[in-house]
Amino acid sequence: MGVQDASVVVEVWTDLGCPWCYVGTHRLRAAIDRRSDADRFEVRLRSFELNPDAPREPETIESAFIRSHGGDASVVLEAERRIQALARSEGLAFSLDRLNANTFDVHRLLHHAGEQGLGTVLFTALKDQFFAGAVNPFDGHELARVAESVGLDAERVRRVLAGGEYAEAVRADRREGAALGLTGVPFVVVDRRVAVPGAQPAGVYGELLDQVAGPSSEAAARD
Repeated sequence: MGVQDASVVVEVWTDLGCPWCYVGTHRLRAAIDRRSDADRFEVRLRSFELNPDAPREPETIESAFIRSHGGDASVVLEAERRIQALARSEGLAFSLDRLNANTFDVHRLLHHAGEQGLGTVLFTALKDQFFAGAVNPFDGHELARVAESVGLDAERVRRVLAGGEYAEAVRADRREGAALGLTGVPFVVVDRRVAVPGAQPAGVYGELLDQVAGPSSEAAARD
């Protein structure tokens, strides 16, 4: 297998409730899909809780902001509206009526799904439905329903959610990300060779892929 045919692992440290992760991962996927060799790239989602001290009981975005920062919730609502406009301009649904809560159980389920080869599929489905306002991922029944819809065994999912499996895996992801220079999410690492923080434009992600994997055959032919 030549260099141009070798597989490339793209790791994304992310959190469910992070709107910039939502936008950024879609941009990354667009950058990969633009390549003629898109099937070379394997996206693996890694766990990072933005607010590990968040309560398990869901609350509004405004309440979460006031609890964490104090002051006027209009600040977070203004920021949310800006991100909403940006997301919608890129064809992404974005509800302002989302709930906020602790995401540790969602991350534990991500690791279980990853063992079945469905981690990215599950998390993408959850994130898309969550930001569209179509699912409450902090409700175990809804979480299990979405997991089953992407091919996971619902009973096994319920056992994971009822116990403490994969807790150390979630914490290990955070430690590993920090060792690579992560301070926030999204954080994209390509082939453990280059990394970029934040929700970058698709073109920037494309340049990152080119840097590691070389231009795709179509791009090379144009050059």
